Formats: sequence, C-alpha cells, structure tokens
Amino acid sequence: MTDSPMADTAVAARSATTDFNGRTILVTGASGGIGAATVRQLAAAGAKVIASARTLDSLAALCDETGAQRLVFDLTSEESIKDAVEGLALWGVVNCGGFGGEIATPQDTDIDVFDKVISVNARGALLVIKHAVPSMIRQGNGGAIVNVSSQASMVALHGHISYGSSKAALDNITRVSALELGKHNIRVNSVNPTVVMTDMSNFYWGRPEIGGPFLEQMPLGRWATVDEVAAPIVFLLSDAASMINGVSLPIDGGYTSR
Repeated sequence: MTDSPMADTAVAARSATTDFNGRTILVTGASGGIGAATVRQLAAAGAKVIASARTLDSLAALCDETGAQRLVFDLTSEESIKDAVEGLALWGVVNCGGFGGEIATPQDTDIDVFDKVISVNARGALLVIKHAVPSMIRQGNGGAIVNVSSQASMVALHGHISYGSSKAALDNITRVSALELGKHNIRVNSVNPTVVMTDMSNFYWGRPEIGGPFLEQMPLGRWATVDEVAAPIVFLLSDAASMINGVSLPIDGGYTSR
C-alpha cells in the first residue's frame, strides 16, 4: 500500500500554514502560565520568540528551555514600553500580560485597584500595539496580534467589576485595531478563556463554594489548561487563520453558550 499523493500534499499544506519560519513574535506576560505555554508552542512552531515580563529572573528558566529572547518592560509605563519595543522587527504580538485586581462589588470597589487593572490589562496592551505597529507597517510583511482577554468580558461574573471591565475594553481595542490595521494586512484578534487554574486565579476559583457552582454551569465541566489557551493563540497568529480578523474567541468549554 502506497501513501496518497493528495494526503502528502494536504499534510504539507497544513505544515506550511502553521510554521512561522523564523517570524519574530513578542509575548508579554511570558512569566505567567498562559504566556509561558504560548512561548513554548510558538518556539516549537518555528517562531523567533521574544518573551517579556517585569523582571529578567522570572524569564530565565523559560528562555533557557525554549531559546526565546528575554525582554523587560513595565506595562504601566508608556516610556518603558516605547523604549523596549520600538527597535524590534516584529511580525506578531501576543498581549498576555495581565493583573487580576480584586474581587469586589461595584459599591465596594477600590478605585485605585480598578485604575491599576485598567492600566495593565487595557491601557498596557494598547500601548504595546501603539509602539509595535509602526515597525510592522514599515516592514510591509503584514502580521498578526492576539490579545488575551477573558470570558469575564462576555458575561457578568460576581466580583469581577474591575477585571471584566478591563477585558471588555481590551475586546474593543481588538475590534478597532482590526478595523484600522487590516489595510496593512495586520490581523488583530482576541481569545477569551474561561478560568485557568493559575496562581492568579486559584485564590478565588479554587474555593469549593465558588468553583463548584461555576463548573456546574459549564457544559464541559472543567477548568481550561494553559495549553488549551495557547493553542488557539498560536492558530490565530498563523497563516492558517489568514482570513480571521477582529474576533473574540471564547475558550470556555461552552460557558458563554448558555
């Protein structure tokens, strides 16, 4: 029995559309669970990855493992972002840096915490786009940006007034950026994952009285893993998603379909 030439062609086509061929992609928040998983998957797919976080030490093990380049900047500082990003010849960006803030009702919200959540999750992502895009446009090779949002931007979750608001703003940044940058063949999308049991989320969702009822409402009935979020990010960056632009993709086990 011989292999089918058509099957070989299909395999080669799939490989070509998911192989990044040395394209340079910046991943913010790379010291976190989703960010680190994204760095690993992009490196495995042939991308040249720049992994960023607030400290070099937090990136050391990941960069030693993957060969990613380390980069440090502060998402709350436009000057820090501009200085770090402007000289890079980027093809893609993953805005994964985030801050969870607090669990509070609207009437109990600490506005200082609210301001910080907005500053990191929405303003910080916008600033990365602002200072990364000019170089992407000058190179004339197109590109792709993926913003890591949340299901909290799509449905109301108890106590998530700050976090949900910041991610809703990020979804709008995604849509408007997709509209503005499409003419440069730069696609912009977001992923909106459900809870991933990272250190940032475990303090709240790990409580049985909180997590139990939540999972009962989810059709798949389990938490997402970091790899289950990273894989769609890599797909949206790839040429396999070349006609997908301006979407907010739920990765939530069907929770928002209720």
